[in-house]
Amino acid sequence: MEIVIHDSAAELARMAADVIEEVVRNNESPVLGLATGSSPLPIYTELIRRHKEEGLSFAHCTAFTLDEYVGLPAGHPESYYEVIRNEFTRHIDIDDARVFSPDGNPDTIATAGERYDAAIKEAGGVDVQILGIGSDGHIAFNEPGSSLRSRTRIKTLTNQTREDNARFFDSIDDVPIHAVTQGLGTILEAKHLVLIATGAGKAEAVANMVEGPLASVCPGSVLQLHNRATVFVDNAAAAGLEHVEYYNTSIERKPEWQKF
Repeated sequence: MEIVIHDSAAELARMAADVIEEVVRNNESPVLGLATGSSPLPIYTELIRRHKEEGLSFAHCTAFTLDEYVGLPAGHPESYYEVIRNEFTRHIDIDDARVFSPDGNPDTIATAGERYDAAIKEAGGVDVQILGIGSDGHIAFNEPGSSLRSRTRIKTLTNQTREDNARFFDSIDDVPIHAVTQGLGTILEAKHLVLIATGAGKAEAVANMVEGPLASVCPGSVLQLHNRATVFVDNAAAAGLEHVEYYNTSIERKPEWQKF
């Protein structure tokens, strides 16, 4: 795991966008893993800018989102199918038919997970997966206690998660109680994991993820098992880390030929 600490959220987004651009420019058919939520928004803003101002094309890309609510009607503005389009993919030149989300239809939910994992495999696997982390250490909708080998499946959302997301709905009663989410085992199959976290509210989760034990109580700690995980954090989110000096020294002495 490589830890990159910088006080500027804009600079963190730029560096993370560099990773995405490298994959997009140097792969014939790149597959991107897209996260929703506030953390990746600066990355998407920077990628959109590069598309519009620098000609970065995503026309040859395929994308898979991490998760989807169960039971929201088609076109609902808070479905992640719509959110990722409004925040990112409608602003670039990716074919909309190649932007996939898990099936949140209650009538077909029983097979949604295995169908989604099969679709990712058929596309060749995710080349780079963007991630955020919740204050309790969850990634995607893998709540604390999730199996570290879990596959894409339906999950019951915690009361805290529903309360956190209630601001996007008219009331908490409108927040779905279930979601389909890529499992931790599914996420680990991506070739490169890129996680971004900013703010003091993420400090404990970041510390547990990076330096704590590998444990289902902090689902993000599963990144310790990946052979290429890059964690971009600002100083506030890094406040709970014990080995900041080493992480900074490693980045300062990183060979020029060695990319993130």
